[in-house]
Amino acid sequence: MAKERRWDSKLLSLQKHNHVFVKFAISFLVLGLAFRLLSSDSIRIVSNIETPPLAEERTGSPVVSLPIEAPVSSPFPQNESCPSENVSVKCDIFKGDWIAEQSGPAYTNESCHVIEDHQNCIRNGRPDSGYLYWRWNPRDCELPRFNSHRFLDLMRDKSWAFIGDSISRNHVQSLLCILSQVEEAVEVYHDEEYRSKRWHFPAHNFTLSVIWTPFLVKAAIFEDMNGVSSSEVQLYLDKLDEKWTDQYKNFDYVVIAGGKWFLKTAIYNENNTIAGCHYCPGKNLTELGFDYAYRKALQLVLNFVMHDEYHNHKPFVFFRTTTPDHFENGEWFSGGYCNRTVPFKDGEIEIRDVDTIMRDIELEEVEKAAGVGSENGVILKLLDTTRLSVLRPDGHPGPYRKFHPFGKDKNAKVQNDCLHWCLPGPIDSWNDLVMELLVNGEKYR
Repeated sequence: MAKERRWDSKLLSLQKHNHVFVKFAISFLVLGLAFRLLSSDSIRIVSNIETPPLAEERTGSPVVSLPIEAPVSSPFPQNESCPSENVSVKCDIFKGDWIAEQSGPAYTNESCHVIEDHQNCIRNGRPDSGYLYWRWNPRDCELPRFNSHRFLDLMRDKSWAFIGDSISRNHVQSLLCILSQVEEAVEVYHDEEYRSKRWHFPAHNFTLSVIWTPFLVKAAIFEDMNGVSSSEVQLYLDKLDEKWTDQYKNFDYVVIAGGKWFLKTAIYNENNTIAGCHYCPGKNLTELGFDYAYRKALQLVLNFVMHDEYHNHKPFVFFRTTTPDHFENGEWFSGGYCNRTVPFKDGEIEIRDVDTIMRDIELEEVEKAAGVGSENGVILKLLDTTRLSVLRPDGHPGPYRKFHPFGKDKNAKVQNDCLHWCLPGPIDSWNDLVMELLVNGEKYR
């Protein structure tokens, strides 16, 4: 009670002496401000602590199979993009860097049973494994890892097709391997040469196809499975390949790609006559160049895709850009090889002239077609994998396209594959991009 009386007397005193109250209030404000400054400094100190970097590239003894490890945790749910301070600013998901990834691939060569022998680098004896521990990281946005459960749920009762050459087959095998960790696909069709195939996921009634059509247009090809030609390719630049156009109306989603085959020697036919050729010395024909044929082919393809009156159908369309190779000191037929074991950093390598020409044609024609498509209600997305792929010289089978190529002779001369991709390998990141563009495509330019 005595304490309460003393406190009351102080309050009465303050009421009588206003200048004392003002001094007390100012002191209180100063103390509060000091406390706030101290608190904000401590917050800044905590926020400046750097997180530890990812582990360096793993190297070591040869591996036969890899354990499936949980992905590195991310603050963002899978296939939900990083929030941006300015949502009107769109990032370029195809500009970035390959960064070390501790968790490794989503599957192994043992957990996936659809890897073709010449892409099964681990089984074939490739001695290093560091190429498996990188992921594509766009500079200005978050790229989640592929979400197989969500993808299959979205694709229930749907059908996909990958339309193109053997790189498209390489790509679809990567997707099959990733999805196989949730549901195994059943192969329901293949052509005589096993180049075109179709799989079915019974639990989701989802169908996935690859249609081998290396030129996308009609072509007469005189080449065996080893790439040996007996005559020039005959290309018909005013006629699409019916192998894919006849099936087009069956697909809800398509991934179309072309490129490398247009570098081959070919005779160009238009309007039932020979218009010229590419690299045909001694034929007394006009050299038109591969770029002429590639542009003509893409214009024909995209015109078909963007105008649904041809097929009364509007699937979701991706166009994937050309794939660079990494042959050094020669080509596939002249002793070229690719023995690098780490990615290039940005600026260490440039896209080759022929790939630049092809990609420029692709960007120009896809941009024009997308404008037409938007008017016709057709969705066309560019899957620009060229630049990110050129940074991965370490991701090819090289000599390990064959089973233990140096098993009998360590100095054996073997053909290298520096175009296709090991599975698992860098091509798996293409599917991360496909998934993100499928779910959040409007967020990217």
